[in-house]
Amino acid sequence: MLTIKKGAQVKIISGKDKGKTGEVLEINRVLNRVKIKAINMIKKHLKPTKENKGGIISKENFIHISNIKNIDKQSSKIKTKKGTKK
Repeated sequence: MLTIKKGAQVKIISGKDKGKTGEVLEINRVLNRVKIKAINMIKKHLKPTKENKGGIISKENFIHISNIKNIDKQSSKIKTKKGTKK
């Protein structure tokens, strides 16, 4: 399992945004999903209320943790785990 933290730089390795990089905004550890800035954008329809005008807004949606890789900030290289499987 990857150790992902809020604010970490990650790269998308599969899906419609494959190859893009972004910053982790939110993590849902129960469902193993993360929300990444400007990745997996969806359209949300909002009803008008007293405080809110309503309309259609774009926002980030969650992406599964298996579809991302950590990126090292200092050297801009992808971190990999070294070791052997038993």
